[in-house]
Amino acid sequence: MNTVSFKVPIIDNVKTGQNIKELRKAKGMSVRELKDALGLSSLQAIYKWQWGDALPDIDNLLALSIIFEKDIKDILITQDVF
Repeated sequence: MNTVSFKVPIIDNVKTGQNIKELRKAKGMSVRELKDALGLSSLQAIYKWQWGDALPDIDNLLALSIIFEKDIKDILITQDVF
């Protein structure tokens, strides 16, 4: 039986949040416009993502990839694990 060696990626919340903010700005979108595009009821979730306090759930992550025209792997920033 073959075993596969694999290092589980660890998502860096702060760097991912900074990336979401940069991608949003590159699209010329305000936080309010992104909130509306995602159908969220408040701005707080987006601010939490941008501050690195939380990550988008999978549905919002998929929506972000469509809005930003980026692969999900280009939105999430992982830590280097050695």
